[in-house]
Amino acid sequence: MTTAPRTDNLDLATTAREMADSAPAGSLSHAAATSVAITCATTRDVFEARAVLDGVTPSDVRAAALDLFGRLASGAR
Repeated sequence: MTTAPRTDNLDLATTAREMADSAPAGSLSHAAATSVAITCATTRDVFEARAVLDGVTPSDVRAAALDLFGRLASGAR
């Protein structure tokens, strides 16, 4: 039986930081990717990161960050 490789928070943070760096400054995608990068770099696991992202404000950044986090955590970009 094989299992899917597990992505840790630092891998997610690195990917999100790369996405933030390529997004236009001040854009929603930049804010969302930066939020995900910082959150993943400072939390222990995906469950804690998800809980922290639930508190991101404003709501449009929270929604975009949660969407991005979901895609990254599932292995999709």
